[in-house]
Amino acid sequence: MILLFDVGNTHTHLGLATRQRVVRQAQIPTPCWFSDQAERLVRRFVGRHPLVGATLCSVVPQTTPLVRRAVWERWSLTLLELNHRNLAGLGLDYPRPETIGPDRLANAVAARHFYGQPVIVIDFGTAVTFDVVNRQGEYIGGIIAPGLSAMTDYLHEKTALLPRIRVRETRRVIGRNTAEAMVIGAVHGYRGLIRELLAELRRELRTPRLPVVATGGYARLIAAKLPQIAAVRPSLTLEGLRLVWLARGATATAATE
Repeated sequence: MILLFDVGNTHTHLGLATRQRVVRQAQIPTPCWFSDQAERLVRRFVGRHPLVGATLCSVVPQTTPLVRRAVWERWSLTLLELNHRNLAGLGLDYPRPETIGPDRLANAVAARHFYGQPVIVIDFGTAVTFDVVNRQGEYIGGIIAPGLSAMTDYLHEKTALLPRIRVRETRRVIGRNTAEAMVIGAVHGYRGLIRELLAELRRELRTPRLPVVATGGYARLIAAKLPQIAAVRPSLTLEGLRLVWLARGATATAATE
């Protein structure tokens, strides 16, 4: 099995993969890495499965040495840390590739592998990110906007009377109370944001075929009424890590055996 880590600002997504696909997923709070709790949770997640490799993408740099140490001390494995230098399965046409989030690179690798090129990935995380692979199979950039939870939490935190809400589907477009009005603004308004950004991307790329794949916490909710989104893949980032390990980590492992 290959152990996969996608460390986000709020949660760390864990995966176990064979060479063919991701077969198991879980998530733990990212702050757990700053105590002994994360290591215990990861050991429990892996259980008795034998590991042949481990791959990481992280947008929280302080966690990287902690993950690296946990993987080495428990399984004696060298952690493959995805970055622009060891990327596989994707070209780069970007002015400063070292500034691209490794999770965005993992998404782009998986999207190109499963859906071809060109392709757009939308990742609904703490921020919502759009990543674009062109017709030549190169990552060329994207868009970053506030995530859905960030927007709704900000309203609650910065106002005296607006409550914290649970984001959910809503059929109404006229709220009959404050919380309902906020849900409508969040869900319908966010779909409008996604729809308009996709329209602008299509215009700029000038291509008749442009599949869009979504991943992340609110992907299913937002994509439900957006026919522009062709597929929702919850494990997209982990699949990208699996593919990079197969191209890079597996080669390194074989060389040391």
